[in-house]
Amino acid sequence: MNFDSSEITLQVAQTARDFAQQHIKPHVMDWDETQEFPVHIFKQLGELGMMGVLVPEEYGGAGLSYFEYKVVIEEIAKVCGSIGLSVAAHNSLCTGHIMTFGNEEQKKIFLPKLATAEWIGAWGLTEPNTGSDAGNMKTTAVKDGDNWIINGTKNWITHGITGDVAVVMCRTGEPRTKNNATAFIVERGTPGFSGGKKENKLGMRASETAEMIFDNCVIPNANRLGEVGEGFRQSMKILDGGRISIASLALGIAKGAYEASLQYAQERHQFDKPIASFQGISFKLADMATEIQASELLILEACDLKERNQPFTKVAAMAKYYASEVSVRVSNDAVQIFGGYGYTKDFPVEKFYRDSKLCTIGEGTSEIQKLVISREVLK
Repeated sequence: MNFDSSEITLQVAQTARDFAQQHIKPHVMDWDETQEFPVHIFKQLGELGMMGVLVPEEYGGAGLSYFEYKVVIEEIAKVCGSIGLSVAAHNSLCTGHIMTFGNEEQKKIFLPKLATAEWIGAWGLTEPNTGSDAGNMKTTAVKDGDNWIINGTKNWITHGITGDVAVVMCRTGEPRTKNNATAFIVERGTPGFSGGKKENKLGMRASETAEMIFDNCVIPNANRLGEVGEGFRQSMKILDGGRISIASLALGIAKGAYEASLQYAQERHQFDKPIASFQGISFKLADMATEIQASELLILEACDLKERNQPFTKVAAMAKYYASEVSVRVSNDAVQIFGGYGYTKDFPVEKFYRDSKLCTIGEGTSEIQKLVISREVLK
């Protein structure tokens, strides 16, 4: 594959970079401290087409490729992982699910509002007792004439309170049986649908994470995505693309931590010389640069395979696994390079450090990625 970025990719990256510097960077720590979810920022990103990067133009989106999507998430995450995470979840999960599995009527109703960020999207698979064990979910949808009645609770949901529309996976069959889940679109304001507890998190604090509660929530059959029983299979396909999202998020965080470290190591002097001149520091920078480069190449390969409609499950899992672990290592080394200052909130690396850990957990833990990869290589 050709690793040279196209002109459009470079332009999109520059737009995202400029926006992040101007509109996000000045407020990063305020949002982090207060756990504010800055909805207005996502409305502005919607005006730039960054909340519907992959959505075709006919549905109000930017109609761009995964290469542009990667740089949007990456450039925002270099400044704030929280905002990058929310942009990723909106694009790849809720919007991506409707775009991939919705019928024409559903696409026409929901995609234009999501692509412009008129509506913020949420996506519900995880539950309090079922993380990776999604086949045992407790949230159910029971058919009642032309409607479905949903009961249950989802948690760890990005935009669980603020989201205007959610794609929700519900069990429509017996626990642990094949094809026992179905996906539904649920709009905020539907009786019986409410937000629950908002999580008080270590990092990614400006990205809202909360419960979604369903109490005899009645929705029409027209809001069912695909056929009954396809929900889990749909979710796995959506998570394949989501791995590119989280890998790009991790890459952005790692680059942000690395660039801050590179600058600091050349400015900070000890024993009358910059600390970058000491092997202990320069070797850390070398490792950081190497692992970031390797992460990016894996992500680009996954984007390339996805764009060419080739099997990409293995490479996407590799990219997500490797980039997320690299993000943690790079952020950890960044704090070490900054020394005592790295442990304070006056410098950016402590936030990169806190934000990075989520990348090894969200949308499939590192352990699940290794499970996916091993299954692929042992076929």
